[in-house]
Parts: sequence; structure tokens; C-alpha cells
Amino acid sequence: MRLRLLVRTVSEMCITVGAVIVLFVVYVLFWTGVRADTSMDHEISGLQDQWAGRPLSTATATATPTASPAATAPQQPAYRDGTAFAVMYIPRLGRDWHKPVLQGTGTGTLKKGLGHYAATARLGATGNFAVAGHRRTYGDPFKDFPLLRKGDTVVLTDGTTWYTYEIDRGPYKTVPSDIGVIDPVPVKSGFTAAGRYLTLTTCEPEWGHSHRLIAWGHLAATQPVEDGMPDSLSG
Repeated sequence: MRLRLLVRTVSEMCITVGAVIVLFVVYVLFWTGVRADTSMDHEISGLQDQWAGRPLSTATATATPTASPAATAPQQPAYRDGTAFAVMYIPRLGRDWHKPVLQGTGTGTLKKGLGHYAATARLGATGNFAVAGHRRTYGDPFKDFPLLRKGDTVVLTDGTTWYTYEIDRGPYKTVPSDIGVIDPVPVKSGFTAAGRYLTLTTCEPEWGHSHRLIAWGHLAATQPVEDGMPDSLSG
């Protein structure tokens, strides 16, 4: 009788533990993604509402359309920690792939979109505009990061200007302690002089964080939003 009770107790414990594990997996794989997608949509909608009330002709006065970056990036308001200020598009990752870019790379911030490393350059400015994103969970924004190739475009907008960056190297695998990847002129990027650069970072392997994947690019063109979308998006 005691043996039967013991077996029954152990069996119930195993079922309970199994149920908890299944619920946790569902939370990680599904629910965090649902919440993140909702948060990202909310951030993008908020930006679009904000931009709709902005006088574009004034804001873009210094952003003359050109095949190469303008000599001086348009004046931008200060980035507030945890607040979205731009939207990123990467055609290689999907026709409908677009994510909000928020200031900072804290845990809470990366649950709502991509995060801009606060110590790096501002969007379109001289230096290295560096952005981090989750590979998996919280919407899986950089799930297909390994697909990036030299020549791919990464397009961002701050509501007044389109910034088109072109990937020069990536994905490059390194360790989390290799913070030099977001330097103004990253040594391993192949760049040798000051410029307007982009760095994208995410975790490696897909479900781990022992390493990082890096992609580097340069600012190839800018144009005012009122002139329409860049060819890499409209095409």
C-alpha cells in the first residue's frame, strides 16, 4: 500500500513538473513574442502619430537628397532612454520586416524593439551608430541575422529623413567581451578612417548567448521622407 502511494505521489510530481516545463516553453516561444510584437507595433504607431504632427519641410531643410550622405546630419532631438526614435527596415530579413529603434540596451528596452547603444553615434552622424536586438524571444527581431550579406541595405527613418546604410561585413562571430565592435572605427570591420558607420549586434547561438554576431555597414545615402521611400524599399 505504501509503495503504491509512493509511486502515485512520484507520478503526480512528474506530471506537475512536466506541465510547468511545457507552460514555460509556451511562454518563452509564444507569449513573449506576442507581447513583444504588440509592444513594437505600439512604439511604431506612437512614432507615426508623432511624425504626423511634425512640419517635415522645416525638419528636412538640411537633408538634401543625394546619392551620398549629406555633409551634416539633420538636427535631431535628444534621444530619451527607453524611448523609440526611429524605425529600421532590412529587406533581406523580409519584405514586411520593420522594427522600432529605442534608446538604450537595457532588458526592458529590448523587449519593445531594437536598442541603440547610448555611447555610440546618433543616427546619420559621423561615428558608429550601433544597435542591438534579440535573436530569439521577444519577437525574434534578429532571428535571421545570419542571412545578412555584403551589399544588403539597412534603411532607417526618424520621420524626417531616410538613411540608407550598406552592409560591408558580416555576420562576424565574436565574444560578448569584445566591446571594440562598437568603437567609432571598429578595427575588425575593415574600416580604417572616420566615417558614418552602422553596427548591428545579436546573440549567438540562436538559443544561447555565449557569443555575438556582428554586421557592419556604412551610410550610403540620405533623402527627405517627403521625397518618398528609398528604392531598396519601394522596389
